[in-house]
Amino acid sequence: MSVQDTIHKQVTSNTVVLYMKGNPSFPQCGFSANAVRILSACGVENFFSVNVLEEPEIRQGIKEYASWPTIPQLYVNGEFVGGSDIMTEMFQSGELKTLLDTTKG
Repeated sequence: MSVQDTIHKQVTSNTVVLYMKGNPSFPQCGFSANAVRILSACGVENFFSVNVLEEPEIRQGIKEYASWPTIPQLYVNGEFVGGSDIMTEMFQSGELKTLLDTTKG
């Protein structure tokens, strides 16, 4: 399976996916920590995360997958949402919580 196939499978088989540096318990950059805080503030307790520091092929591959140069990257329902800045803007406007609320059964 190619890196792109792996990423596609991760993004489409999990409702909320965060590609980040570190993990939710121990983010290893400020932007990843911000992304985790925002998800938590939106009531998302469980999400699939990938530590790109441990998977260099995914670290590069995810940038190509979304045509987005930075990490973290958030995907909801198989769709790319954005990075830390976009998550912050969407959180402040209430748009992200609305989107994430649609994922709760």
